[in-house]
Amino acid sequence: MKGFSKRLGEVKEYYFSTKLKEVAQLRQAGHAIINMGIGSPDLPPHPNVINALKSAAEDPKAHGYQSYTGIPALRNSFAAFYDRYYGVPLDPEQEILPLMGSKEGIMHISMAFLDEGDEVLIPNPGYPTYTSVTKLLNATPLYYELDETSNWEPNWEQLAQMDLKRVKLMWVNYPNMPTGAAGNTELFQRLIHFAKANEILLINDNPYSFVLYEEAISLLAVPGAKEHALELNSLSKSFNIPGWRVGMLAGRKDYLQAVLRVKSNMDSGMFLGLQQGAVAALNLGKDWFAENNAIYSRRRELVWKLAERLGLQLMKQPGGMFVWTKVPTGTDALAMVDSLLHEKHLFVTPGMIFGSAGEHFIRFSLCVSEEDILEALNRIEH
Repeated sequence: MKGFSKRLGEVKEYYFSTKLKEVAQLRQAGHAIINMGIGSPDLPPHPNVINALKSAAEDPKAHGYQSYTGIPALRNSFAAFYDRYYGVPLDPEQEILPLMGSKEGIMHISMAFLDEGDEVLIPNPGYPTYTSVTKLLNATPLYYELDETSNWEPNWEQLAQMDLKRVKLMWVNYPNMPTGAAGNTELFQRLIHFAKANEILLINDNPYSFVLYEEAISLLAVPGAKEHALELNSLSKSFNIPGWRVGMLAGRKDYLQAVLRVKSNMDSGMFLGLQQGAVAALNLGKDWFAENNAIYSRRRELVWKLAERLGLQLMKQPGGMFVWTKVPTGTDALAMVDSLLHEKHLFVTPGMIFGSAGEHFIRFSLCVSEEDILEALNRIEH
């Protein structure tokens, strides 16, 4: 065997993939690990969603290959959802492409637009997959800082000084993970202007709009945004179905067609039952979000208390599935994370995995029961 691809030398195994092996080993050794590291909703989907999946699974004709672009009912439901909650009209035939989760979309967008040597603007801190996918394609990541003093908006002075001639794509993520910053219309307008001026395709990764935020916002609501931007969205967080892998990409027809040329060579369509379940989810009312957010709100209050007991500085944001905290000056965040895991059997996420700007931060997930958070508090106090 003549060896592995050189591109693997640029990419490490995903942090959670390796760390969860360590967590599993500790559990096998008899330790009751409380996992506050990962944003995998522990709450169940709505019964309507489960029933739609069951109904489709019981249909003998539902188990064949499906369209690469999803069933019409799914595209129509995505379009109605965007119109209802974001005020964004989308043509379900031309401006919506269902995906097997938004992580798939990050890869397929990158494959559709990037050549070797192209450059990509990636937020720091930001989702690690933006970087790993860029490197897998032998493109070059260029990191732009999110400014802690400006509520984690881009550092515009830094961007103005960068050489952007080879930049094709710019990843943004509002509402933001890991910081929780909400974003706003003025920020989106400035981002669109920046993308237009520099001939860059802007992509907003938008899976967190409905977790504790009072208002759902979309980059595509900015007039003229579709000429310069795409938006990814996902049902994982909003509807408690992360393992189903259902997402979507919205934007211009020709951009989506380019992504579809990649996608259609990578998969054979999404199981019909998942699509029918997604339709049921997208047609739920506002009460669904209110019920989930009441639970997340109680959990967040307890996590804030836990963070304060640990001596961490809270970065209170209006929403999101995580609590973003800063360690005291002189404290090693990664060492603190390892200490919590091995001494208190509490798994949390070091901010450094999101980039150098996260080095002094720790992230807590709200995807854990109130009982477990209270237990974590008890372990910290004893």
